[in-house]
Amino acid sequence: MSEKSIRAIKEEIKGTPIENLEAKLILYKEDERKGVQDFIKVQERRWMRYQEEKRRVEELCRYEKEYAEFSYICGIDEVGRGPLAGPVVAGAVILPKDSRILYINDSKKLSAKKREELYEVIKKEAVAVGYGMSSPERIDEINILQATYEAMRKAIASLPVEPSLLLNDAVAIPGVSIPQVPIIKGDAKSISIGAASIMAKVTRDRMMVEYDSIYPGYDFASNKGYGSRAHMEALRKMGPTPIHRRSFLTSVFSEQTL
Repeated sequence: MSEKSIRAIKEEIKGTPIENLEAKLILYKEDERKGVQDFIKVQERRWMRYQEEKRRVEELCRYEKEYAEFSYICGIDEVGRGPLAGPVVAGAVILPKDSRILYINDSKKLSAKKREELYEVIKKEAVAVGYGMSSPERIDEINILQATYEAMRKAIASLPVEPSLLLNDAVAIPGVSIPQVPIIKGDAKSISIGAASIMAKVTRDRMMVEYDSIYPGYDFASNKGYGSRAHMEALRKMGPTPIHRRSFLTSVFSEQTL
């Protein structure tokens, strides 16, 4: 039995980096004190979750492995096709070949806090990150699909490194000469697309929070431009703002109210 107190052992294990946790658990596995054994069981479950996440992320790299002959594989995704207000934003991310950032996933499956954390990790680790945006006016002018393609092309063009291959979430982007692989639900199947999804989502959400202070009353910080009840009530009372998509509102309101 260890001479250390149960509290000291708990603090030691809590302070151990997750990748080194298994060795620490083995070290105290033979301590027969109930407080230690109960804590060890909790930490073993934590270790198993960590191993499961590592396996999931490794599976997320299957497309990156399949196309490993390409030097710079770039994930592409967009956010903001459905809202009534705000731009559509695309993200483009080239990760290192050996990148295994845990918890990357479709940005919609992550909490806002986790997206913000991953945004910083991806920004630091990525070979290159690019962004593209199409404004509400542009969406009204050329329609949301074409505006989405345009935002994606801008994101690719903004990269400081030219991609060798694009892994796209679902779509093939017209007007791009780089080889492309569209992947249905790619943000949940490719680490590169998942990373792009997170970068685009955090970027657009931050923009909508700023718009909330410019156009108060529409609850943009919360609804991000989607048609929530508070947003719809504000539209009926105050009418549209300059960041509303007029082409989207015609199906909700009569033309004379716009």
